[in-house]
Amino acid sequence: MFRTFRPIPGGSLRLLVFDLDGTLIDSGADLCASINAMLRHFARPPLPDAVISTYIGDGAVRLVSRSLGDPTDRAFLESAVAYFLDYYREHKLDQTYVYPGVFASLDSLRFEPGGAPRSMAVLTNKPVGPSQAICDALGLSPYFFRICGANSFATKKPDPEGLLALLQEAGVTAQETLMIGDSDVDILTARNAGVWSMGCSYGLAPHTLLSDPPDCLVESPADWPLALAGEGEELACKG
Repeated sequence: MFRTFRPIPGGSLRLLVFDLDGTLIDSGADLCASINAMLRHFARPPLPDAVISTYIGDGAVRLVSRSLGDPTDRAFLESAVAYFLDYYREHKLDQTYVYPGVFASLDSLRFEPGGAPRSMAVLTNKPVGPSQAICDALGLSPYFFRICGANSFATKKPDPEGLLALLQEAGVTAQETLMIGDSDVDILTARNAGVWSMGCSYGLAPHTLLSDPPDCLVESPADWPLALAGEGEELACKG
């Protein structure tokens, strides 16, 4: 099921840009385990997964900083981020999996209604190295012409730099582009770039979508093509 706040012209979309964590993959367990491994290493008490999950979405530095209570010691924070990233690189696929329905929906979205190939990309605030490795290991990479991470550009989401660069590379306009993600960071990125937005309520940060509602809100990856085609069961729309 999906809820539409502003009708998206699905038939004219030529570029779909996906967030990674909480949108294509459920990586919450591995991210939380890596944060708690970092906390144990620095003799800090562990945090509940439910708390750590609220810190995910703004990149590794902010995730680690929030988990440590935003320390002011820069050198300490840098060492904590380095430990977290080293641990996560080794354990990034322990429990991470592709959400059910993702592959079928990506297959159905690979072509525009007229049959022309549709461009798809990933834009995440996770570092590009582990992002690419995860997509490779889980079979997602062949769907995307580009996988971009937090260190692919000078800025990260919600700054529109990365998204605008993908538009330029794909040769499309903002009105032909849709950003799909599970947090307000993705919706703000879409808004800052002037593109359409779709929020995923099944992800890691659905609570953030309340303050910055997307153009469309879906409950499952299976809803992506249905929402763009205007088919299926639609929930009550905002007036």
